[in-house]
Amino acid sequence: MKGYGQYCPLALAAEILSQRWTLLVLREIILGARRFNDIQRGVPRMSPSLLSLRLKSLRKAGIVERPQGDRNTNGYLLTEAGAELAPLITGLGAWGKRWLPATLNRADADPRLVLWDMHRRLNFPRLPAARTVVRFSFSDQPKGRRFCWLLADRHGAELCVTDPGLEVDLFVATDGLSITRVWYGDLPLKRALADGTIALDGPSHLREDFPSWLQLSVLAPVDRWRPLAGRRRNASRFEAPRPIG
Repeated sequence: MKGYGQYCPLALAAEILSQRWTLLVLREIILGARRFNDIQRGVPRMSPSLLSLRLKSLRKAGIVERPQGDRNTNGYLLTEAGAELAPLITGLGAWGKRWLPATLNRADADPRLVLWDMHRRLNFPRLPAARTVVRFSFSDQPKGRRFCWLLADRHGAELCVTDPGLEVDLFVATDGLSITRVWYGDLPLKRALADGTIALDGPSHLREDFPSWLQLSVLAPVDRWRPLAGRRRNASRFEAPRPIG
């Protein structure tokens, strides 16, 4: 990227941070992604070669480091300079939600991205002690992207985009637009469950506890200056959950 030709500190910062995808890469690391593949899952439309280039730029700028030794465990970490950026990037996201026009269409509603974020922010102490398998079905997604599986217990969670071959404990049926609206706080989860926008099928105790497992996006509490545009779909058009057993 060609520089601005200014000694101004803002210009110098912008030369690094305003490169395409850079802020989103940092968002993933701030949210806990460490390994290259985990960062990639948070920016799936970014090519691996470009991601590698951006990570090298961030390392060169002293914002990200990759400690030597156990490379697979440590992965990419924020330096002191990177940690100081974290509240600024979070604040920029909050500003974007509060003030920018709120639009959501099918191209932008990627439920896999929502679930990837969700699996990092589960309220783990509220989950069952034993591993619980949750299958999500999205009625507005192509056949090959319709299902995702969340495997979680009180110690952690794993998101699978292919069938893990395990017995499902709880079925969740909705669509990409609705789960995105819920995740970012534009549609209350309680209302979505009450009107069938999100339908649950499984044992009663899991259905009752499900809302307490989710902490939603860190931006969910931010109020929008203008409400999200777009009409909600009719719940009757959703795919019905598969019966248990």
